[in-house]
Amino acid sequence: MFDSLAPAHGVSLTMTTEPVTEDNADLARGDRCISVSHKAPISNATLLALEKRGIRYISTRSVGVDHIDADFAASIGITIGNVFYSPDSVADYTVMLMLMAIRQAKATIRRTDAHDYRLAASRGRELRDLTVGVIGTGRIGTAVIERLRGFGCDVLAHDLRPRPATDGAEHVDLDTLVERSDVVSLHTPLSEESHHLLDRRRIDVMRPGAYVINTGRGALIETPALIDALEDGRLGGAALDVVEGEEGIFYADLRGREIPNDWLARLQEMPNVLVSPHIAYFTDHALRDTVENSILNCREFESRFQHV
Repeated sequence: MFDSLAPAHGVSLTMTTEPVTEDNADLARGDRCISVSHKAPISNATLLALEKRGIRYISTRSVGVDHIDADFAASIGITIGNVFYSPDSVADYTVMLMLMAIRQAKATIRRTDAHDYRLAASRGRELRDLTVGVIGTGRIGTAVIERLRGFGCDVLAHDLRPRPATDGAEHVDLDTLVERSDVVSLHTPLSEESHHLLDRRRIDVMRPGAYVINTGRGALIETPALIDALEDGRLGGAALDVVEGEEGIFYADLRGREIPNDWLARLQEMPNVLVSPHIAYFTDHALRDTVENSILNCREFESRFQHV
């Protein structure tokens, strides 16, 4: 996609499939801007190495910047920019995960693959009968709420930052949302403030049989508390596209190898927990937006730099 879009914007590229590190920072020598993915953390030592090569701007191909110490980058003269892409990719995927969770799709598919075609011991649920709580009403959270209108369910919303009211949702404080929701869906950026936003205290007061959906960042949830509630049967299930400690695991082929994350291994064993490897954004449309906006970010910075 970079190869196809860069010429139209008059940009020449130096590319590597490896994440940026101190060892390959020299590839950036002579440039002022680089584009990086969200797949691996960028250490402060790597930032220093890039600064020494002349880098002044890093465009991360993600909405979140939790994999980079933006304050440290600013202190050494590097600006961090993020991108926006079609929110429909993640919003569609989120609603799909909700439906799969409340209809027990994982357990059903497991049984069917084993040629057990009997009905499940418990029945699925319908979204119109449920209250869905959406945490984070930015572009993605708002797109999820828009989709939920068509299902006729009650929607509660909360955002850590003041935002205009979202049509189709009742805005409430976070504790009220958690206590009243049958489904809690996370769409807020990861920060010091939002780290373990869904912590043990909040998980403990969720409705019996409630579901947790996370397409935001894994560390928004206190994972051991979630596992305890699922194993105790207090929660009905979870659907997670992101998991705390996923770095170095998601996007790698670990077939036949031990998973170096006990939380992930325990979650994947549960018949009522769906896990996917951080792919909610992975559509043609969203990736094109991501790559093009990353290129445009660098061009805009370069334009400003030349006029300083």
